[in-house]
Amino acid sequence: MRSTVRLRILITCGVLVAAGVGGWQLLPSDGLRSDPISVGTTDEVTSLDPAGAYDAGSWAMYSNVFQSLLTFKPGFTTPVPDAAESCKFVGAKLTTYRCTLRDDLTFANGRKMTAEDVEYSFERMLRIKTDVGPQPLFPTLKNVVADGRDVTFNLSGRDATFPLKLATGAGSIVDKDQYPADALRTGLAVDGSGPYVLKEYKPGESARLEPNPAYKGAITKAGGPVLVKYFGTSEDLAGAWKSQQVDVTHRQLPPEFLATLETEGGTRLTEAESAEIRNLNFNVRPGSPLADKAVRQAVAAVIDRPEITTGAYKGTVEPLYSLIPQGFVGHSTAFYDANPAPSAKKAKKLLKEAGVETPVKFTFGFRADATYAAETAEIKRQLEATGLFKVKVVEADWKGFQKAYARGAYDAYTVGWLPDFPDSDSFTAPLVGTANTLHNGFSSKRIDSLVVSTQQFSDRSRATGDFRAIQTEVADDVPLVPLWQKKDYVLATEAVGGSQYLTDGTGIWRLWELDWI
Repeated sequence: MRSTVRLRILITCGVLVAAGVGGWQLLPSDGLRSDPISVGTTDEVTSLDPAGAYDAGSWAMYSNVFQSLLTFKPGFTTPVPDAAESCKFVGAKLTTYRCTLRDDLTFANGRKMTAEDVEYSFERMLRIKTDVGPQPLFPTLKNVVADGRDVTFNLSGRDATFPLKLATGAGSIVDKDQYPADALRTGLAVDGSGPYVLKEYKPGESARLEPNPAYKGAITKAGGPVLVKYFGTSEDLAGAWKSQQVDVTHRQLPPEFLATLETEGGTRLTEAESAEIRNLNFNVRPGSPLADKAVRQAVAAVIDRPEITTGAYKGTVEPLYSLIPQGFVGHSTAFYDANPAPSAKKAKKLLKEAGVETPVKFTFGFRADATYAAETAEIKRQLEATGLFKVKVVEADWKGFQKAYARGAYDAYTVGWLPDFPDSDSFTAPLVGTANTLHNGFSSKRIDSLVVSTQQFSDRSRATGDFRAIQTEVADDVPLVPLWQKKDYVLATEAVGGSQYLTDGTGIWRLWELDWI
């Protein structure tokens, strides 16, 4: 039996601001097979409306059925034009960004795309402001103005990362005639201009995608039909792979399964040096036991990351001691510096000095999955072994879990995080800035000021000091505790080519790169 072919894609964060012209007609595929390639994933689609979701599963779909003004080429961290003909900052202040829209774009329904559609897409997203929507990604966006084919974004402050944000799922352009101005679109229809058309969607089950012949933009390779299959748990996905129900898998396979892949034959395994991380997040709203800084610090003092990574995750993830993971500008070991080793003695001292009665009782929420259940059980064991905490665990399906932590139903909860774009800013403002995506009530004027400071530099290395200062502040205030960092794995059969380009840490899910060999 042939051994596993292991491929590695290395991503390095680099210069951010890009401009230029782009877009070619799609080239015909040379593939002989016409049946769809089946891709399995546990990443659920929260909403088909780009104004209503800020999660990996939804954005994976958006990168195929919608266009953004900018996008990322495989292996590159500088965005290039897609729906745009060109984009650039106006002047040196980094507060005005202007794109000129291509003049040959149509939505899949046949309607011509205009600059007004772009303006409408952003304005409605900011106006609707759903509890799990992407609006926190644009705290500096004051307004959007369409004029002819030009779209101008006026910002409240310098933001060198703004072009990267446009290249994400949050920048998806919708048809203003099909999406209501003040509410999310209901139903299962999608009207976009991306490389694929959504032909059929069964929530929680599957999505059938077919190439969009009207697409024009940055992608030069025509994709074939794809059937995305959604699985409720990582075990279900592994079972589907073993029973040959899927040709490609991406996020998430069980740690036990990943640990044995070296012995599997007839497969291609891609390790993408992405930056998926997982944090233990705290609800700091008044009324929660974790609103007390001393309690959060005590929890941080007890957490034993190696026990989690080698136990629940079988060594497939690495301990993380910082808000910003390895490989990104400003990475530090702030949490290790604060707590070089787990210490129940230190935790007890912190609580006693703060006058906190023990055991501290709190609820701990997590997404239903066997691996996450094992992780939660280990964290609960560590905390309760000190005699200082009493933890009540609560599991929920993905959509219910998102809604619950957004409304403050849990005192603590674990959430995985993939960067929206390849820059350290994707780990700071969305996670610890005021009105962050975690909806945990945390706010720090000092951190907000440092975040703004990091955004002013086009040369991102100049923001290193501010990023490290943010991490020091986070390690002291502890709105969250980093747990681990992992690579991104894609598994494909030998009959499928292009799987090494499916993902690369930029947040784009390139289904069009897959083809039959």
